[in-house]
Amino acid sequence: VQLQASGGGLVQPGGSLRLSCAVSGSTFSLIHMAWHRQAPGKQREFVASITNIGVTVYADSVKGRFTISRDNAKNTAYLQMNSLKPDDTAVYYCRSLNIYNGDEVYWGQGTLVTVSS
Repeated sequence: VQLQASGGGLVQPGGSLRLSCAVSGSTFSLIHMAWHRQAPGKQREFVASITNIGVTVYADSVKGRFTISRDNAKNTAYLQMNSLKPDDTAVYYCRSLNIYNGDEVYWGQGTLVTVSS
């Protein structure tokens, strides 16, 4: 299973970005997806998740600003990030979880998001 994250970049405070995570080597409709992030000098933290049937969960820090979604036809998960703040600066990682096997977890390589003026 391979996860390819993309879409990061430099954005000004208040701006938007959309991250994508393309999944190959797995039946996409049978995996839950999530985004995590790791800021410089900090531990990796949960951002948002979406189950295989579209149920979503968000960290309090991003509620109302970020939206996680998935397109099963394209084997891709997305993270739409609006109203970005400097504190959102981090490397963002996507993660997959097999719905039948909690030990089957895969991570993407990460994409850097920098929020700065």
